[in-house]
Amino acid sequence: MRINSALQAAIDLTAGAAGGTACVVTGQPFDTAKVKMQTFPDMYKGIVDCFVKTYKQVGFRGFYKGTTPALVANIAENSVLFMCYGFCQQIVRRIVGVDRKTKLSDLQNAAAGSFASAFATLVLCPTELVKCRLQAMHEMQLTGKIIQGHNTVWSVVKGVIQKDGPLGFYRGLSSTLLREVPGYFFFFGGYELSRTFFASGRSKDELGPIPLLLSGGFGGSCLWIAVYPVDCIKSRIQVLSMAGKQTGFMGTFVTVVRTEGVLALYSGLKPTMIRAFLANGALFLAYEYSRKLMMKQIDSY
Repeated sequence: MRINSALQAAIDLTAGAAGGTACVVTGQPFDTAKVKMQTFPDMYKGIVDCFVKTYKQVGFRGFYKGTTPALVANIAENSVLFMCYGFCQQIVRRIVGVDRKTKLSDLQNAAAGSFASAFATLVLCPTELVKCRLQAMHEMQLTGKIIQGHNTVWSVVKGVIQKDGPLGFYRGLSSTLLREVPGYFFFFGGYELSRTFFASGRSKDELGPIPLLLSGGFGGSCLWIAVYPVDCIKSRIQVLSMAGKQTGFMGTFVTVVRTEGVLALYSGLKPTMIRAFLANGALFLAYEYSRKLMMKQIDSY
């Protein structure tokens, strides 16, 4: 059966949703530690200290604060990302003047992924704002930046609407775009380069689960190494804006470097790199296998 563009988009969207779910289930505790350490670097000596203090103060559930918006964010982002990735691959084929079935080079796939991430940012920014605020709510109360915290997704959403209106969900949009567009160039580039290495002349579609896990982990690591300081600024803008008007990307960046030093931009890097490898390995494994399964089912009709 010939697969038309709409059906292919639906397959990519569903496979992306499966990948996003696997990503959150695998990496949420490390993501929580990342946001806490980025926003309040003076409160934690390192990843172990962050885990111990979080467990003592809030319990095990503290590691999964913001899981609901994280699931929504990752499912929405990866659904849109992989659906647009397919479309952007076709645009890249037109630009370079090759047939629609021609395999793209690793560099061309990286460019397609970078274009696709711009569309994914629009659905990611609001949900990630809610997630980050939930994850750092305890620290905001401890430091006296806010008097009363919001402990549920709905209370955070209601607070944003009451204080800033619907556009309040797009606090940190410019820094999210600055992270996503170059970051996903390295993400898809690293993933495709790694798959090429493991394939060794064979078709990439023949790779087993271990090479896919390792390739996904490598792609995720490339993303975070490249754009981590931008993500740190984004987290601060989205969390600290709860306490009042926060300066934009450049203002926050300059303030952090002046008052805390360049190393403050890398607070929480260790849990991020652990999460990046595990979560993105799971993401691509779930994406590739669910996509293959759906393609096989359609081909059998």
